[in-house]
Amino acid sequence: MGVFASDTQVGLLGRSRELAALERVLATARAGSSTVLVLRGEAGIGKTALLDYAAGQAVGFRTVGISGIEWEMELPFASLHQLCAPMLGRLHELPGPQRDALSVAFGLREGKAPNRFLVGLAALGLLATAAEAQPLACLIDDAQWLDKESIEVLAFVARRLMAESIALIFALREPDDHPELAGLPELIVNGLSEPDARALLASAVRVPLDPLVRDRIVAEAHGNPMALLQLPRAPTELAGGFWLPGRRPLASRIENAFYQQFRSLPPDSQRLLVTAAAEPTGDGGLLWRAASLQDIPVDAAAPAESEGLVEFGARVRFHHPLARSAVYQRTPPPDRRAAHRVLAQAVDPQLDPDRRAWHRAQAATGPDESVARDLERSADRAQGRGGAAAAASFLRRAAELTPDPARRVTRSLDAAQLDIDAGGVEQAVNLLAVAEAGPLDDLQHARLERLRARLVFSQVRGSAAPRLLLEAAQRLAPLDAALARDTLLEAVNAAIFAGHLSEGLGQREVAEAARTAPPATMPPRTVDVLLESMTSLLIDGYAASVDILRHTLQVIWQEQQCNVADTERRWLWLACPVTPEPLAPELWDDDAWHELATGAVRIARDTGALSVLPMALTYKACYHVHAGEFDIAAALIDEASAISQATGNAPMVYPALLLSAWQAQESPALDVIQTGIKDASARGEGRTVSFAEYTIAVLYNGLGRYDEALAAATRACQYEDLGFFGWALAELIEAATRSRQPEAAAAALDKLTERTRASGTEWALGVGACSRALVSDNQRADELYQEAIEHLGRCRIAVHLARARLLYGEWLRRENRRQESRTQLRSAYEAFSRFGADGFAERARKELLATGETARKRTISTDTELTSQEAHIAKLARDGHTNQEIAAQLFISPRTVEWHLGNVFAKLGVSSRRQLRSVLSPP
Repeated sequence: MGVFASDTQVGLLGRSRELAALERVLATARAGSSTVLVLRGEAGIGKTALLDYAAGQAVGFRTVGISGIEWEMELPFASLHQLCAPMLGRLHELPGPQRDALSVAFGLREGKAPNRFLVGLAALGLLATAAEAQPLACLIDDAQWLDKESIEVLAFVARRLMAESIALIFALREPDDHPELAGLPELIVNGLSEPDARALLASAVRVPLDPLVRDRIVAEAHGNPMALLQLPRAPTELAGGFWLPGRRPLASRIENAFYQQFRSLPPDSQRLLVTAAAEPTGDGGLLWRAASLQDIPVDAAAPAESEGLVEFGARVRFHHPLARSAVYQRTPPPDRRAAHRVLAQAVDPQLDPDRRAWHRAQAATGPDESVARDLERSADRAQGRGGAAAAASFLRRAAELTPDPARRVTRSLDAAQLDIDAGGVEQAVNLLAVAEAGPLDDLQHARLERLRARLVFSQVRGSAAPRLLLEAAQRLAPLDAALARDTLLEAVNAAIFAGHLSEGLGQREVAEAARTAPPATMPPRTVDVLLESMTSLLIDGYAASVDILRHTLQVIWQEQQCNVADTERRWLWLACPVTPEPLAPELWDDDAWHELATGAVRIARDTGALSVLPMALTYKACYHVHAGEFDIAAALIDEASAISQATGNAPMVYPALLLSAWQAQESPALDVIQTGIKDASARGEGRTVSFAEYTIAVLYNGLGRYDEALAAATRACQYEDLGFFGWALAELIEAATRSRQPEAAAAALDKLTERTRASGTEWALGVGACSRALVSDNQRADELYQEAIEHLGRCRIAVHLARARLLYGEWLRRENRRQESRTQLRSAYEAFSRFGADGFAERARKELLATGETARKRTISTDTELTSQEAHIAKLARDGHTNQEIAAQLFISPRTVEWHLGNVFAKLGVSSRRQLRSVLSPP
């Protein structure tokens, strides 16, 4: 890649469209708004030249540039470190947790493995801080070769930039390279037109060419500028003015042209370039130490620079990545290994042990326990910097170089487990195959089976996983009791996900097998407490398990307060209503739900755990839907979606479905619900299918289409899925009574009553009383409706209180008690209107009209003039949070917060944070 010097000006033929796009990007950043562009195109198409042009046009910018290196992809955060290195002098300006995370990631200090998206927030803050003094242009070439950690962070940054003077430009090859960048603004760089290609070829070839040969070159180059510039340069291929192209792919032929230049150099220059090509960082000092060990003179650099292949300085830069690839890949393996060997000798083992281990591994000719042991130690350090994926890359190579078959099995299993945790399915499959071929003892064989089962569950959270995990747990039981219990909980987890679509083994069968597991250690771990409570619920039934479920919630809450270790914290998310073990909603415990939801979000934010923060946010969003706080729920859902998009993970769609159902957004809700049902059915996720059916029942009950609501609720209640089965029963009872199907209502009521009475919470008792009122007559119905309203008025679940008032008002009207009915219906209508539950609000309005009272149409509140993001930021500012605190919470920069607040003030007609309290609804 080029130097990205501000005085670089490249005359580019036929690139007016691309140059204009780059100039717009720079102009936008110069004007104070962030902008991102992804250049995609084949090797040699001119992406590097375009980045050089952008660097030359970035007058007044601070320009930083990096180029991905194929064989550096296993070094965590290496590319990000290179990009941020010029700005590390401002590291102290970041908040403490961000500063610490970035320092650990870059190896500047030791510490626990940082979450890579807390590192992302730190990188975002560092770039935003640097851009305050002058606009910043970040130019990233060959992004397809960035290490996984760096590209995930940079993709996160790209999606969170908004109001900073930053231009972030990526260049990479194939559309499938780094899906993390998918969805960002992109520009496809195509080949040159035929006239431009002819002009470029004429400028490159200084010997006469037969016109037919010239036409053939232009045709076969397909407008690729590098092909037109480099391919005809080999004199032997142009002898007599003719040219015979090779049959290799175009990129390979371009590499061959570079290689011919390399082969024309003196022997010392060739050895110097091979050594430079083998060192990923381009560290000039390290290169010359290695050159000295090989007795390569300093003047060996001059011929290579004269050929235009490379530039030597503090950093060694090849003219083009294909030039480096040509030198490295076409050098005989013994010579490459010799270069790595001498680089390993030149690396300071105290300052950079991991790079030394990496070079030693590349130099190895066969199994070597010393090298494997160094890589294993590097894996531990890599996990501290880059997490599971980084550690797995070192352990994979360590396993390859391990001479002892038994030890190779252990390292392969350890690496496979890390790859599964990091989502490296293909690598894990290969490692498990290696482990299976080795001599396995009983424990290793059991671990192998467990990892295979976990792979199945990670790929398809459905039908086959429960049986495989249970078999693995049973094999582990006599060998490692703790690991066996972990696996049993995973089996229960998988069975709950699979629900009615499980293959062979249902929830009860898995729970019965789990009950025979070896006893827990003392004191029991969170995993043990969860396993005991879940097996009790699935075997002994709801009423018999209430006490132990409450105890489990208390344990989880206590561990939240203690900020329990990461290895245990993963089970805290199991209290979520859209994940397998939704304990608080299962118990109808709205207080516990609120506390756990708040704690889950707090821990995820504090630790920067963006892999689970969207889940925690949607957990909290579901609570706020039931509390009638739809605006808060929508903001949390938007935030969760933005983070999922930034991290490249699938969004948590089901809270959005629930919100849409309550808001009566029929068409969009049904489109997403039906797609979700189809996808979940294909994966074997029965619980997801049932949840989607429950949301359809809510939607149609709100719209007063009771037959359709009954059909959906009946499907949702066919299997006792955890967390919402009781809710679905209540929907079924209402729909059945309105559809004049008393038998269906009575059967559902028996099941619901068992649960609500055993729970005994105000929420449970209120829903139970309301449901019994629906199937009761006269005086008893009147008493039950009043009882329901009394109970629900003492809990946080405002939507069910409004539902009870609506149902009571409807009953009173049918009893010709119009004055009393108006009181209940008016209260229900006002509540539903305030929530934004349009279907139920309209239902209440029509009932009010039937009593002879005119209901005011719902008015738009001040809050709705703002976007969800603006409303969220405005409320945080109203509550006293600083710009930096808001930025950390929403994973944006303080400058973006300031920009949003400017829009908020303009829309609301205020000029200060203090005035927000008077125009926004109270917290």
